[in-house]
Amino acid sequence: MEGRTANWLAIGAHLISVILHPLFIPTYIFLFLMQVVPYEFAGITSWQLTLRFFSCFWYTAFFPAIAIFLLWRLQFIQSIFLKTQKERIVPFIIVMFFYWWMYYLSRNFTDQPIVLRFFYMGIFLSTVVGLILNSYFKISLHGMGAGGGVAALLLFSWYYAIPLWPYLAIAVILAGLIASARLVISDHSNREIYIGLMMGILCQALSYIFLA
Repeated sequence: MEGRTANWLAIGAHLISVILHPLFIPTYIFLFLMQVVPYEFAGITSWQLTLRFFSCFWYTAFFPAIAIFLLWRLQFIQSIFLKTQKERIVPFIIVMFFYWWMYYLSRNFTDQPIVLRFFYMGIFLSTVVGLILNSYFKISLHGMGAGGGVAALLLFSWYYAIPLWPYLAIAVILAGLIASARLVISDHSNREIYIGLMMGILCQALSYIFLA
């Protein structure tokens, strides 16, 4: 019975880690803004908005994931799960490039939420910080994504002066689930996950201070 429970726990942890993977966080944030502040997308058609949404997905999730998959197939890395610090270096740089590109594009868009500018800069900074800290320990990427997502929602609420507490509560619960899932199925220590969460929050806060 205990073994069966452990198996189900591992399956649930894997599902959470995949569904709430850090590469998907920007897409979820974009979708959230589409639903909560649709007036910020005034001036573009629904079709253009759909294209903008999928552009976010392509650049922040699909292309980075494909690049990592190709690195694995070409045997530049041993696992798509990036289990060692050495394997994370090139993927960090690849994701960093795409996140910078999204920030660069967001500076020229006047028909989408301005908060995306500091959000994209925040996730770019998190990859820079992650790459630096990766030289010393294996910081949790899921932790950085979860912390950044929670911080982004809090800063959106502050910027727009609208109550987003129900969404924030859900985001905090999801962040807790992500951290728990990584403790169950990964070789991360509590320290690596907590630092990941804090760095995700800090990078969003710094970006907001300088760009909002």
